[in-house]
Amino acid sequence: MRSTVTIQQADFDLSAEVASLRDDDAQVGAVACFVGTVRDRNDGTSVSAMELEHYPGMTERAIESMIGEARRRFDIRGVRVIHRVGRLMPHDQIVLVAVTSAHRHDAFQACEFLMDYLKTQAPFWKKESTPEGARWVDARQADDAALARWGLQMDNAA
Repeated sequence: MRSTVTIQQADFDLSAEVASLRDDDAQVGAVACFVGTVRDRNDGTSVSAMELEHYPGMTERAIESMIGEARRRFDIRGVRVIHRVGRLMPHDQIVLVAVTSAHRHDAFQACEFLMDYLKTQAPFWKKESTPEGARWVDARQADDAALARWGLQMDNAA
């Protein structure tokens, strides 16, 4: 199985990333992708920008570990995860999770599993710029519940 995790400031090209993931693997019958973007509102407040920080090395290892768990749970052929850091504006792409498999069910499930993990457990810190000033984004109970459905129990939300 091929997998690649990249943490970067630069934007990414979805078509190029999917083409690279599928390249030379004739057993791929399905590709499931999730692209997350920065919203201009959160919890009813206007958001003009988001800044993301991470712990280099630790972040990549944590995501690679969860890809290993996805591989144990689902029959997948490849995974590509890109997460951006730095200052991002509304509408900017922030994350890509792409998964290949022979069949769509495993691709969909693995993609959703990995996004639920990224949302709750990947070591990223997000700060939003709002009219009231900057604020750190906390984990949500709904995100913990999404992760729990996979049998993974985390308690991040206040």
